[in-house]
Amino acid sequence: MTADGSTAPPPSTAIPSSAQGATVRRAAAASFIGNFIEWFDYASYGYLAVVIGKVFFPESDTSVQLMSTFAVFAMSFLLRPIGAVVWGAWGDRFGRRWALSWSILIMSGSTFLIAFLPGYSMIGLGAAILLLLLRLIQGFSASGEYAGAGTFLAEYAPTGRRGLYTCLVPASTATGLLAGSTLVALLHWLLDDASMQSWGWRVPFLLAGPLGVVGRYIRVHLEDSPAFQEMSAQLEAAAGPSQRTPVLDVLSRHGRTVAIAFGVSCLNAVGFYLLLSYMPTYLQEEIGIGKSTSNLLTSIMLCGYISSIFVMGHFSDTIGRRKMLIGACVAFIALSVPLFWIMKGGDIWVILACELIFAVILTANDGTLATFLAESFPTEVRYSGFALSFNTANALFGGTAPFLATWLISVTGSPLAPAVYLSVVALAALGAMIVAPEHSDADLTAFTEEGAKSAASLPSR
Repeated sequence: MTADGSTAPPPSTAIPSSAQGATVRRAAAASFIGNFIEWFDYASYGYLAVVIGKVFFPESDTSVQLMSTFAVFAMSFLLRPIGAVVWGAWGDRFGRRWALSWSILIMSGSTFLIAFLPGYSMIGLGAAILLLLLRLIQGFSASGEYAGAGTFLAEYAPTGRRGLYTCLVPASTATGLLAGSTLVALLHWLLDDASMQSWGWRVPFLLAGPLGVVGRYIRVHLEDSPAFQEMSAQLEAAAGPSQRTPVLDVLSRHGRTVAIAFGVSCLNAVGFYLLLSYMPTYLQEEIGIGKSTSNLLTSIMLCGYISSIFVMGHFSDTIGRRKMLIGACVAFIALSVPLFWIMKGGDIWVILACELIFAVILTANDGTLATFLAESFPTEVRYSGFALSFNTANALFGGTAPFLATWLISVTGSPLAPAVYLSVVALAALGAMIVAPEHSDADLTAFTEEGAKSAASLPSR
């Protein structure tokens, strides 16, 4: 017992000071590599949207075919909230490492199977149904990945550098996108349209198998976060192993925090998928840029994103998460429409400059958001609160962003429609951030009094 009467964790839950730096670096590397693999798998679909539309859907108007492809993309997000409940409960009960090691295996397996699907010309509508099924499994897996990696890294990182370490999660996501974008650009450069539609599009999906095995091996051989180990030790000492209900707990005790986190996450959802996944398609279909060039521009944009996100993570440690996220909202509100308007009439270099500006604005949000969400919830519901708010926002606004952008352009006839949509979402996120508290100095080993009482009231197994 400690001086204040609380139960002290056993010495084994703490990381020895001499090994702490190496342990944190190892956790960071494992999170980066695993998240990179997961999002390389998941993003390949978006960069191959035009080709996949021709392979899996009947010949028709190009915009209808493209909307069908993005409809499947959006429907894959249907399981994100369900997955958030499942992975959140598993991650808060069985450990962050346990959940992450399984999420990467499920993602890589479902992605690998996509490579072997027959097209519409072979089995008709069944091809699209099988594609949707595997995309749903991908969505279920992805719902546990980002939140789990963000929670895991935030709990490992030193308080004063938490933003810098945790921004490795969006950085690894973007690196996965960059690898996918680069590979797709290379395939378009090397292969003609017939070869791409015949077998070229399958290559990124085939790579998922061996990459997934590597990612799982790395995660299985890493200890769980100190915060989770300490919480587990306290629960064990207080009541023995217990059947907790993290999702019900986070909704009943932290409903306002979940609502704020959801509102803030909406901007990340729309901005991320609109600017980093849909953009190559937008440049091809609305501005008339070739496939190879549009993918190259997006690859350069992703390089700018990865380069600046570490700067933004550092800034979030020095000036606070709240100021960073509010600044990102204001920038998107003020600049989205002007930048899209400039891109519409500009040459390649002007378009690239606009994309790089967007990348910097997006990193102000993305380089801060994962840390903000992890700091918003106590240890016993952190994975669940992060996963539920983040994935619900992505299900409603992220997965639908490419589809809605294509639909809005079709209905309005204006290529500026996606920019207006992005500005409106940024305005809503700004409203959420205005009422959000600052948690930059939060102790992530904290185990709330309510959580301890709830655990103690449960019967031992």
